[in-house]
Amino acid sequence: MQLKKLNIVAIGGGHGLGRVLSTLSFMGHQLTGVVTTTDNGGSTGRLRKRSSTIAWGDLRNCLTQLVDENSIGSQLFNFRFEGEDELGGHNLGNLILYGLGKVQSSPMDSIKLVRRLLGVKTQVFPMSETPTDLMAFYPEGRCRLGELSVDEMPIMPTDLMLAPLVKSVAPCIEAINNADLIILGPGSFLTSVVPPLLVRDIAKALNKRKGHSVFIDNIVAEHSPAAKLTLDEKLEWIKSNIGCLPIDSVICQDKNISSDKVNIICQDLSHNNVAHHHDNEKLIHALETCVKQIATRPNLLFT
Repeated sequence: MQLKKLNIVAIGGGHGLGRVLSTLSFMGHQLTGVVTTTDNGGSTGRLRKRSSTIAWGDLRNCLTQLVDENSIGSQLFNFRFEGEDELGGHNLGNLILYGLGKVQSSPMDSIKLVRRLLGVKTQVFPMSETPTDLMAFYPEGRCRLGELSVDEMPIMPTDLMLAPLVKSVAPCIEAINNADLIILGPGSFLTSVVPPLLVRDIAKALNKRKGHSVFIDNIVAEHSPAAKLTLDEKLEWIKSNIGCLPIDSVICQDKNISSDKVNIICQDLSHNNVAHHHDNEKLIHALETCVKQIATRPNLLFT
């Protein structure tokens, strides 16, 4: 398998990124996850309202995707309290990470400790250690603040930014610089895929990338204004917002998708039992196809 020879960085939000990390977990230390930390809903949102903290939910999801789902560690970190009291709806893993964040010197230290507890070899980094939120702007100048509000926008925002602007962590930038393959998505375009790209040093590292960057498209249309965009419109929107196009190839399910901007790899990706999920073996095959195309067509290395 050619993937085993590569250093891979996967970037995105909890559910989509978690499935990618789970699929590639055999890569061990050669795999790095960079996780969106702008969520302000659910258990994570309640913790963020309590005190200033990054969003822990997507990080917790990615970490637990990298361990056996039947293990005690997985069950512990995925346990959710029931009821209507103060604990009701909270995820125990979020509470543990939140608590560690208060006693450790940094979120990175908290994540390292949890990785050791769970036996996770893959590096998992937050896109930033500094709390930040999404701010979206309508064409007429009005804005919405917070990931939940962005998800509910009836039309595509002209601009998306982080408030406040934040920096990434040095190991994250180093991993991108050393990556042979960079994976973006799948997941919600505006609230999972794009937020890490809005961190300026991540965008700069992607713009200077030596590795090949591939975007994994969703199998079914998402419930957001981004669902109405063509692939090239999405790519143009990213370029307009971050100043570069950090994508060389796109892996998709829809045979009707075409692009004048990037290489397209169209294959069956759907899981046989859960149609909107990417199947692990099919996704690995698609990534292998991408790697083979890079090897035989050097022009695919850069956009």
